Amino acid sequence: MKVSALSRIALLIITIVLVIPPDQANAIPAFARKYQISCQVCHSPAMPRLKAFGDEFAGDGFRMTEYESPRYFINTGDDRLSLFREVPVAFRVDGFASVNYADEGTVDFGAPFVVKILSGGELSDKLSYYFYFLLNERGHIAGLEDAFLMYRDLFGSGINIYMGQFQASDPLFKGELRFTLEPYKIYGVAPSGSSVDLKYDRGIMFDRGFSTGTTIIAEIVNGSGLSEASEGWIFDKDKYKNLMVKLTQDIGDFMSIGFFGYTGKEVIQEDLPAPFTSEVMMYGPDLAIDIDEKLMINLQYLWRTDSRVYTSSAEATLTDISTRGGFAEIIYAPKGDMSKWYLTGLVNYVNSDIDVLDYSSATIHAGYLLRRNVRLVAEGTRVFSGTAYTKASVGFVSGF
Repeated sequence: MKVSALSRIALLIITIVLVIPPDQANAIPAFARKYQISCQVCHSPAMPRLKAFGDEFAGDGFRMTEYESPRYFINTGDDRLSLFREVPVAFRVDGFASVNYADEGTVDFGAPFVVKILSGGELSDKLSYYFYFLLNERGHIAGLEDAFLMYRDLFGSGINIYMGQFQASDPLFKGELRFTLEPYKIYGVAPSGSSVDLKYDRGIMFDRGFSTGTTIIAEIVNGSGLSEASEGWIFDKDKYKNLMVKLTQDIGDFMSIGFFGYTGKEVIQEDLPAPFTSEVMMYGPDLAIDIDEKLMINLQYLWRTDSRVYTSSAEATLTDISTRGGFAEIIYAPKGDMSKWYLTGLVNYVNSDIDVLDYSSATIHAGYLLRRNVRLVAEGTRVFSGTAYTKASVGFVSGF
């Protein structure tokens, strides 16, 4: 089985190398190659974090609306056919060495820690796509995570629509764009048996911006994560769909505030004497401050209630379980998008009626750009919940 998996990986890598011209295989990522610009145009102080222009670029379907990319499509004589001259492909490779995980005094080499294959771009003036394949994540093939089609300005309404796989928390703060190894913990918290959280899910997302600086985003998702399809090729585990709505308002040039609400139901049936339906509700505010891309502060807090939760340890069904928490993140880059180094601090906090979900930590992270698309990183995290311990990591993050 292992030999077969390795063979598939090798075949995929060989195929990619043959498809991509040699002068591009060592160049900067796909969108920068397409428009012949620096990663700095969209990222600050380093990838993967997006600055305002990068957010706008993504919201326009990965296109610069006032700039024609050179020789992007083949002229087929058919105005309803879009064929790339060269398939837009990019890679991300990360590696780390870590010390003292779980206070065990261990030293571990984890390179590669992540290998991603990414592709995306415009298929027409309205239609775009984006996906990435995790060829390696923590030692195994993870498969597709982000993967969606986007249609912008639906019927001239200003509404953009996305369909596919994405993180439910993307309208809040995108976990894929953070600098730290330490995650935004509250987004992945769910009581035992529940598959509802704010991480990856399948569904439809709509967004609409207004001239007042207001943005409204709505999601309709399965609420089942990225589980495999069951009999009949059905991905959802039950008949219910979950709804999330996010409202964001810009205040001046440097600040935005937001509030979201998430509601849904799920059938809990794994490892239970009998299935039951639980109602899930999440809501909370967020705040983002960005002062000239030199000082950035992100704050998120949310409350979650599960109407019924089964605990296998007590063999009992609990009602109205409350979970709450959030994070505070600060990023300092002394010269904004021209900075060669930056510092990041992250504080996580989770408190639940189910004690095993409790978590608190503080992280300090530093990065130095060897190249615009290659950086060295060092990170230390103090975990306060349970048996407290400190862990540390050093490594690299690269995109090409």
